[in-house]
Amino acid sequence: MYRTVGHQVFAAMDFVGDAVMLLVRALSFIARGQIGLRRTVQQMAIAGADSFPIVTVTLLFVGMAWGWHTATYMVKFGATSYFGGTTALAIARELGPALCGVVVAARVGSAFAAELGTMTVTEQVDALRALAVNPVYYLVVPRLIACVIMLPILTVFAVAAGLLGAFLLATHVGISTGEFITSVQGWLTNRDLFGGIGKTLVFGLVIALVGCRQGLRTTRGAAGVGMATISSVVLSIVLIYAFNLVLTAAIFRY
Repeated sequence: MYRTVGHQVFAAMDFVGDAVMLLVRALSFIARGQIGLRRTVQQMAIAGADSFPIVTVTLLFVGMAWGWHTATYMVKFGATSYFGGTTALAIARELGPALCGVVVAARVGSAFAAELGTMTVTEQVDALRALAVNPVYYLVVPRLIACVIMLPILTVFAVAAGLLGAFLLATHVGISTGEFITSVQGWLTNRDLFGGIGKTLVFGLVIALVGCRQGLRTTRGAAGVGMATISSVVLSIVLIYAFNLVLTAAIFRY
C-alpha cells in the first residue's frame, strides 16, 4: 500500500514538474516572438471552429435541462422573476466555462495527446531534434496559443447557447419572454460574464499542456498512445474542475 501511495506521489510530482518546465519553455519562445503563425492558425481552426458545433449543442441541451427542472419549480412557487437571473449567473459563471472546457478537453486535448504520442513512438519527434527543430517550438507553442485564444471565444457562444436553451424551456412552462429578459438584465453583470470567460484562459492552458505533455512522454508503442490519450482527458477534466473551484473562489468571492 505504502509503495503504491509513494509511486502515485512521485508520479504526480513528475507530472507537475514536466508541465511547469514545458510551460516555461513554451513561454520563452512566445516572448521571443517565435510562434509559427501558420501552424498556430491551423491549430486555432482545430481547437475553435471544429469544436464550435459540439460545444454549442452541448450547452444548448444543458440549458434546456436546467430550464426544464428549475423553471417548473419556480412557476409552482411563484418565483418566476428570479429564473432568468439565476440561470444567467449559473451559466455565465460556472456551467458555460466548465462544460466548454470539458468538451474541448475531450475533443482537442485527446487529439493533441494522440498526435504527439504517435509522433513520439514513431521517432518523428527525434527526427525534429536531428534537424535542429525544437519540438516545443514546433509542436507545443502553436497548440498552447490556439487553446488559450479559442477557448474564451467558444465560451461566449456556449453561454449564449445555454441561455437560449433555458429560455426555450422557460417559455414552454409559462415564463414570459419579457420576464426572462428583464430578470437577466437585472442580475447579470459584466463581472459575471468576464469572470467566467477569464477562467477559460486557465482551462485552455491546462488542456494544451496536459495533452502535449502526455503525448511527448508516450512510450510502449500503440498501447502507450492509447494510455496517453486516456490519461490526458482524465487529467484535464480533473484539473479543470479543480481550477474552476479555485478561480470561482478568487473571482466571485465578494
